Amino acid sequence: MCGKFPSVTNGKPNVHEFKPENLKAKGKLDILKGQIVHQNSNIDSMLRIRKIHGILNVVSWGIMFPIGVIMARYVKAFLGSDPAWFYLHVLIQIVAYIIGVVGWGTGMKLGAKLKGIITYSLHRNLGITLFSLATVQMLALFVRPKESKYRIYWDIYHRSIGYSIVVMGVVNVFKGFEIMKPSQQWTTVFIVMINSLGRFRNYYMDSLLQKREQDLN
Repeated sequence: MCGKFPSVTNGKPNVHEFKPENLKAKGKLDILKGQIVHQNSNIDSMLRIRKIHGILNVVSWGIMFPIGVIMARYVKAFLGSDPAWFYLHVLIQIVAYIIGVVGWGTGMKLGAKLKGIITYSLHRNLGITLFSLATVQMLALFVRPKESKYRIYWDIYHRSIGYSIVVMGVVNVFKGFEIMKPSQQWTTVFIVMINSLGRFRNYYMDSLLQKREQDLN
């Protein structure tokens, strides 16, 4: 039973929030029959899926995909013809994609459990868009042209989708935080990590510009 509802509409209580404290109901109360149907296992299962969903998507869309982009965009410039940057980039993005797909799947499962109760449309739509773009990006590996007149168009497409995934991924992680409302330390840790990646990118950008100036001189 849960006794915390935000408001009432037409004599009926509206849906409560889905914070952990709101999901600790012990069961359903059937007023007509005067019985309580216990459902601890369902609540525990939903909380577990919710936690897994959050962790997987933060790691994938919020951290690993941005690292993979930085690897391709800036580390490549220092390694030059060394193919190590390429294999690292591909490895990181494939792992990020696999983790992201599992995280997306848990999100769809949560959505199915909450169907007809509450729908987080923006978070859901961003998740589906991210999954679709990332899948297209993975398939692009198999049609990556060698050096040819079409390569420039493939590069433009690949970078555009890659940057879009990073931006939408970070935005959707914050949308997830708004929904799950974890303790502030989780949001703070994520902000610090994103800030660190930004600083790392700026460091490589400055080093790259210095390297080019030295080459010109």
